[in-house]
Amino acid sequence: MSESYDLLIVGGGINGAGIARDATGRGLSVCLCERDDLAAHTSSASTKLIHGGLRYLEQYHFNLVGKALAERQVLLRAAPHIIWPLRFVLPHQSHLRPGWMIRLGLFLYDHLGGRRQVFPRSRRVSLKGHASGAPLRDEFRTGFVYSDAWVQDARLVVLNAMDAQERGATILTRTHCVGAQRDANGWTVQVASADHGTSHIRAKALVNATGPWAVQFLDQVAKVRHDHALRLVKGSHIVVPRLFEHRYAYIFQQPDRRVVFAIPYETDFTLIGTTDVDYHDDPSAPRIAPDEAQYLCDAVNRYFKRHVTPADVVWNYSGVRPLLDDEQSNASQVTRDYLLEMDQQGAPLLNVFGGKLTTYRKLAEEAVDLMAPLFQQATAAWTSEGPPLPGGDRPDIDTWQSELQALHPWLPESLARRWVRSYGSRCRRVIGPARALADLGEHFGHDLYQAEVDYLCKAEWARTTDDVLWRRSKLGLRFSAPQVNKLSTYLASRAAAPVGSASNEHSSL
Repeated sequence: MSESYDLLIVGGGINGAGIARDATGRGLSVCLCERDDLAAHTSSASTKLIHGGLRYLEQYHFNLVGKALAERQVLLRAAPHIIWPLRFVLPHQSHLRPGWMIRLGLFLYDHLGGRRQVFPRSRRVSLKGHASGAPLRDEFRTGFVYSDAWVQDARLVVLNAMDAQERGATILTRTHCVGAQRDANGWTVQVASADHGTSHIRAKALVNATGPWAVQFLDQVAKVRHDHALRLVKGSHIVVPRLFEHRYAYIFQQPDRRVVFAIPYETDFTLIGTTDVDYHDDPSAPRIAPDEAQYLCDAVNRYFKRHVTPADVVWNYSGVRPLLDDEQSNASQVTRDYLLEMDQQGAPLLNVFGGKLTTYRKLAEEAVDLMAPLFQQATAAWTSEGPPLPGGDRPDIDTWQSELQALHPWLPESLARRWVRSYGSRCRRVIGPARALADLGEHFGHDLYQAEVDYLCKAEWARTTDDVLWRRSKLGLRFSAPQVNKLSTYLASRAAAPVGSASNEHSSL
């Protein structure tokens, strides 16, 4: 096989998927290849926030914070089904930061994003009379409340890839880029996959969006000389049974001047994170260390009446962030901004270094702006005011859930809620022709049915239990080992079944 494109993007994390969507929408022919699943690594291991980064103000990163704050409302408009506002409570400890400093920081936070901000402004609250004060230790009497947003991070990546594909892009998952050679007219890239073996792709320009592997890609695959270095920083999170009943999240100051979040998670849990630890091992397999788990437990125990220990952890995850090495001694102070480098010593090569989830759309827009002059057919930037991501055309999620249940009164409320918060208006494609719960097919556990699994396999590139249970959803928190095995057996049988068989064509897309 030998296909030819304007642009070949290597890397299926948030930056690669965002660039694919932007470029395809501007009229370029695009192919994206990803060695594993979409969002298999860093992009699914975040704190799940769309935020400006309040703590970065203390490091004078005003441009980064302002850019991120402006993006919050752009992304909320683009994906209201998987992104929603969240109010954060910062209990005050005067010996860590004086009140005037926090008020000044929050004033800047309220205004740096521009005048069109739709998020509620920050305010000071008495914790004794506020819902968020009940779980806190008695010595915390005053707090500050401010706004940011929550996101289903892996789903954000998938939706960008879906939109790119629906606009004409080719998305190749489980496809490893093993070699790339440039000449005067473009790149010849060798890729390998279990399904199709080895093949070659021609592209006029190449994008290195491989995240933690960006330097390794240059050294070992493209074999391009460079003078860049990445600092790999591991961020770990723990999930424990729910520590509070209300909908507020917390940001806790620590004696080492870092902050740790405690966030309502999947209804019955609390997410706690993150750490910042320099990392020197394989980015594919980061693992939380015992001292990281203890650090996170200690961090929340300084504030909550109810203490947690590592024994309470029901799940943990770690991700490796590829940060620009600015020679900071403290890993938590390394810049989260990004660098786009255009190498035109021959066929064009765009390298993406660093970045954060919140600013991915802006990064993608700037990346395609750099490449657009190479292509006469390229049109203007469009994603800031363009159509929403797939499923995001119904901004009033609560109203859409009510309408969905009125159309399908047999749908359990909890299932309808989860589907609306995962698929938005595309719930109809998951339901297909079903007229009763039994019509959704085999039940795998909790509220996961065959119709949803089939949809994820056909429309969202899901192939394994981890794809379904941990990236496309977080149902892995609720599944037992026998239920995981049952799903695994079905996925294996589905993959082996001939195209067009009943197991492959359960739901109508």
